[in-house]
Amino acid sequence: MSVFTTRFAPSPTGLLHRGHGFSALSAFSAARAAGGRFILRIEDIDTTRCRPGFETAILEDLAWLGLSWEHPVRRQSEHMADYLKALQTLCDQGLAYRCFRTRREVAMEMASAPHGQVQAFSGGALSPDDEAQRLDRGEPFAWRLSIEAARTRLGGFSDLTFLEEGAGLDGQNGWIAADPARTGDIILARKDVGVAYHLAVTVDDALQGMTNIIRGQDLFEATHIQRLLQALLGLPTPVYRHHPLLHGADGVRLAKRHNAESLQDLRTAGISPNTLRKDLGFD
Repeated sequence: MSVFTTRFAPSPTGLLHRGHGFSALSAFSAARAAGGRFILRIEDIDTTRCRPGFETAILEDLAWLGLSWEHPVRRQSEHMADYLKALQTLCDQGLAYRCFRTRREVAMEMASAPHGQVQAFSGGALSPDDEAQRLDRGEPFAWRLSIEAARTRLGGFSDLTFLEEGAGLDGQNGWIAADPARTGDIILARKDVGVAYHLAVTVDDALQGMTNIIRGQDLFEATHIQRLLQALLGLPTPVYRHHPLLHGADGVRLAKRHNAESLQDLRTAGISPNTLRKDLGFD
């Protein structure tokens, strides 16, 4: 039996807040209780937003909270070859295609669904001649996963399931039937950020031997497409536990974009790590 292995995988795009602390402590405590492994991973593939100073702050905040982790820490920016290899595998199988649509064009197409319905994007590959002409003109493109090609490859999605030990935003629990079509043809890679989140995190979780993924409910929907990528790439499927999200006194979910009070702010205010851990439910 594999050793219980879980992780906390922040992106250094801002300072950690209470919600991050809760998530990190949830994973760390679960690993401790199981006598397993806790791994810290820095998800810094978005070079337009990630900053070394934020990574330093992450390490300081987690150490202040009393967490310890294995070394060396995996930084996604140092392992692009792993993700590009997975992308090439999908391309070789005819599961990825070049998409030349702009973000605006994609948004307009998705918004064209009748009666305000949400429509997932499904573009499909261009004809070889049209694609060659666009490439010759140097037009930018993104690699997208073809949901229809994936459906054909797997003979449908009926066998795609994952075990949820926590709960999704709508209370989903137990064995969940994955529905990757709800996401549409996701971006796998593009020039400005290299490979995209879903591909990198799926590859990393497999390479690092994750048996259990413990993270916030805001990432529950991501599990559907990540389960598909696991099947297409022949990777193992961890057990998932999505936990509730923390909200401020105003009822708004704690988030970097909402300028939530950071752990550094709490430290400056003289809050002790023991006090914060107890406030978050970890004695």
